Amino acid sequence: MSTNTATVDGLNYIQGEWVAGLDGATFDDLNPADARECVARFPASTARDAEAAVAAAAAAFDGWRKTPIGKRAAILNAAAAYLEAHVERHARDLTREQGKPLAQARDECLRAAQTFRFYAVEAQTFGGETYPQDDPGMVVYSQREPLGVVSVISPWNFPASIPARKIAPALMTGNTVVFKPSSDAPLSGWRLVQALAEAGLPKGVLNFVTGAAAATGPVLTRSAAVRAITFTGSTRAGEEIHRGASLTTRLQMELGGKNPLLVMEDADLDQAVELAVKGGLSLSGQACTGTSRIIVQRPVLAAFTDKLVERVRRLKVGSGLEPGMDLGPLSTRRQLDTVLSYIEIGRQEADLLCGGERLQGEAHAHGWYVSPAVFAGVTPTMRIAREEIFGPVLAVLEAGSFEEALAQANDSDYGLAAAIATRNPRYMHVFASEVQSGTVKINRTTTGNLVNAPFGGIKCSSTSTFRESGRAGLEFFTQTRMVYRGT
Repeated sequence: MSTNTATVDGLNYIQGEWVAGLDGATFDDLNPADARECVARFPASTARDAEAAVAAAAAAFDGWRKTPIGKRAAILNAAAAYLEAHVERHARDLTREQGKPLAQARDECLRAAQTFRFYAVEAQTFGGETYPQDDPGMVVYSQREPLGVVSVISPWNFPASIPARKIAPALMTGNTVVFKPSSDAPLSGWRLVQALAEAGLPKGVLNFVTGAAAATGPVLTRSAAVRAITFTGSTRAGEEIHRGASLTTRLQMELGGKNPLLVMEDADLDQAVELAVKGGLSLSGQACTGTSRIIVQRPVLAAFTDKLVERVRRLKVGSGLEPGMDLGPLSTRRQLDTVLSYIEIGRQEADLLCGGERLQGEAHAHGWYVSPAVFAGVTPTMRIAREEIFGPVLAVLEAGSFEEALAQANDSDYGLAAAIATRNPRYMHVFASEVQSGTVKINRTTTGNLVNAPFGGIKCSSTSTFRESGRAGLEFFTQTRMVYRGT
């Protein structure tokens, strides 16, 4: 079912100008709910486009770092107001290009505005320190200084909120930015740039290039002028960036996850089922913090599994623009193929209790739809228990005790988010202390984090350097200069 909405003709944004790619090539941003519809068309940028963007950011840096912080804050607040005023248009664009239900898209767009407002205030309290010492004729203090040009490389699953939490602290601390969104959802990032341009951001401070990572990536990650890279995406891509970046380039990477939910024998099973469904399926499984492994204590395994399957079977899958849909399509044909291949692997490894089918029929025929799958009889060594699938696939594992469940949770290359469903204070305490995860949730979903709280993973889920979000999100974009001043 086509939405018959006009295609947006997008452009790069370099040196304060909206420009086509230098070689004129473009690519189509398709609607995953109906791939017959082209949502937007953007430049297939080359290395020359990326070089121009980096050069513009480098030229603008000195003027921007000297811009009073109150003026920077005013621009971010004005951009937030622009996003809020156009939230319905932006949310619809986000759903059309990414697939998530419209209510979730609206929340994400408002979250981006909230992030701009948060950093407009928080950065004004982020400064240096004075240090006690024994010389009465000397003052010793530190200054926080911007790094320079920052490359922001963001994914397709949260195409508005993730770049907002990178761009806002980078700009507020005086850095200039080159922003490359995922080619699978560039329109939402383009709307962020529009908001900042309308708010009066000076030329060259924020630059925007679209296109394949193979064409633009080497410039954005290896150029001597780029002083920092903040990236969210797959662990494989993060490793490639890490290997290619120079010694003096600062890296911040949030990567993959294989996040567990532990369900203990004393848990409220109805609540635990909701945690599993919301954490694992509400974004069609396309969240780095999404619940993927459900480790259930043996006494409640059968009852929990029955409730989970019954709940999953009731979920409605369809276009995010249609009211009442619980899940939208997968975001790309490539992602659909990946998920279906893992479901086939799961069929051979474990027991498929429900779902796992490519959806057909008039409402689904032209989109990337799959019914949410639940596997039982999963063991920790199976591929569906170890590898990131990034789709609506839940793997249920059995544990004989809390200690065994915790060991299974930690038996992973990843460590992004982990949750437990329990009423037992000892389980809560030990889990919070011993689970190997950057984010720990107790009787809450693995997904979700606060704007004002740090976010990040451990092990292969992150470079384990600087956290995103909150006040900690400002630290990555600054370096410290020490000053010893005598009288």
